Order: sequence, then C-alpha cells, then structure tokens
Amino acid sequence: MAERKVLNKYIPPDFDPEKIPRLRLGKNRQIKVRLMAPFSMRCETCGQWIGKGTKFNARKEAVEGAKFHSMQEFRFYIRCQRCAAEITYRTDYENLNYEVEKGAQRNFEPWREEKAINEELRRTKEEEEENNPIKALENRTEQSRREMEDLDALDELQMLNARAERVLAGDVLDAIAAGKRTEEAKEREAREAEDQEDDRIARMAFSRVNGRRVKRAREEDADEREREIKQAATAVSAAGSRRPISGVSSNSNGSTSALSRALGGIKSTKPKRNDQDLRREPPSLEQPPSNSEAPPPSPPPPATLAGMLGAYASDNDSD
Repeated sequence: MAERKVLNKYIPPDFDPEKIPRLRLGKNRQIKVRLMAPFSMRCETCGQWIGKGTKFNARKEAVEGAKFHSMQEFRFYIRCQRCAAEITYRTDYENLNYEVEKGAQRNFEPWREEKAINEELRRTKEEEEENNPIKALENRTEQSRREMEDLDALDELQMLNARAERVLAGDVLDAIAAGKRTEEAKEREAREAEDQEDDRIARMAFSRVNGRRVKRAREEDADEREREIKQAATAVSAAGSRRPISGVSSNSNGSTSALSRALGGIKSTKPKRNDQDLRREPPSLEQPPSNSEAPPPSPPPPATLAGMLGAYASDNDSD
C-alpha cells in the first residue's frame, strides 16, 4: 500500500528543465466541459424539446472581441439528443442571460417578456413627462400621495409594536395569577354545589317518622310494598266487619283511623329479610299416605289490627 502513495519522485542528476519543449496553445482553442442547459429550447432540425437542466458534453470557446466591462464572453456548442444537430449559444452579461445563436429556438418565458414590457413603459413615461409638464406634475402628486399613505401605515405599525413592547412582565404575571384565582373560585363553587346536592339526597334517603329514623326503600320495591299495605288494610276491614277485636275498640272507624295514623308517615318501604327467614325451610308438600281421605285444611286465622301494627313496628325497629 505504501508504494502506491509515494509523493517523492526520482530526478536524475543530469535533468535540465529548460530542454523540455513548452506547449503553445492557440487563442481560439476549444475546451470540453460538462454542463446543463441554462434554459429550455426546441431543436429547429427535428423539433425535439430540450428541457432546462439537461446535461450535455459541450465545447467551450472564448468569443473574439466580445467583452462586457472587461469580462470575456464565451460560446458553447452542444448537440441535439435526437438528431445530433449542433446547437450554439453564448453568454449575455448585459442582460444577465444567455442568447441562442443557431440550431434551436428558445421557449417563451413570460417573466422575460414582463421585464421587457416594464422597461418599455418606463421609457414611454419618461418621454411623456418631458413633452407634457402637466402630466409630470400629476405623476409627482400621485407619487407623493402614495408615499404619505405608506408613511402613515408605517407609523401605525411602529405604534402597535411600541405598545406591545410596553407590556411589563409584572402585568403578565398578575394577569396569569388572576386567571388562576378565578379558576380556583369556580372549582370551589362546584365542590360546594356537589356537597349540597349530596346532603339533600341524604336527607331525602333518611327521614324520621314518629321520632324513628326510616330508610326509604328502593324504587323497584315500592309497588310491592304498596300492594302488601292494601292487602293488610283489606284483611283488617274484613275482620272488623265479622267480629270485634279483643283489646281494641270495636268501632270500625277507630280501627281504620288507627291504621292510617300508624301508616301515615311511612313511605314505600320494604322490610329487610333476616337470617332466620332465610333459614326457614318451606313447608313439605308431601302428604302422609292414608287410606282414608285427609280432612280439609283449616282456614287461616283472621288477621287482627293489633297483629298488623306489631308487624309494622317490628319492621321499623329492624330498619
């Protein structure tokens, strides 16, 4: 590897550099270069479109006697990709562009035409002002009016920028703190409203009837409880119509009023089921085998008002 990168070369002792013949180059010699097309063009021979930026192997030469402010102009030779026809163009320093000499036609470029049109309008305006002083005065007045409008717009922008710069850091911090305090107050009010709603729901769920705290039943048990109360009231009225109840006045109006007073303050409640009711086994449905017919079952004893009131009292105690 070291042999390939040797920088020192052997120079014999009898070497004389003056004996080496010098290469004399002509002034109009051509140099081979690799370039890209600076503009889009169309070949005049075959009509092939050549886009801007297409790469070519070209020949470059200096144009004799063509200089612009001591800058030498150059000519380039390329060939068409389709028909190999020669295309020539040169530099144009005065217009900061290129100029096609032969072999192709440059495509239309609107920005080049716009620049030429603007230049033509400027020359026409100058000639018109020279020949017509009134027109020159009108043009100067219009130009002054536009300058005043531009200055007013600039002053307004500067005033807005100065107003924005006068905002102090303390004011910004105070505004941020005020916003935080407002958010905290809103959160505190929301919490207080939630607490009040919870208290209201708790007061509705737990109320007192005749000095005792009664828990309200669930909505799905309300219909069942009302049905039980109606059945109990029907049984009490039926028993009172048949015979008087021991220990209670035989007046039916008194029994009904006592039952209404006992049940008046109770909302639709359902008694809780205790463990004894859960452990209670259902009665056996099997009948003992017997050759003789079993006697008919005895009718259930009639419900009494005292028993119903005792049942409701026990339900309230359990709640």
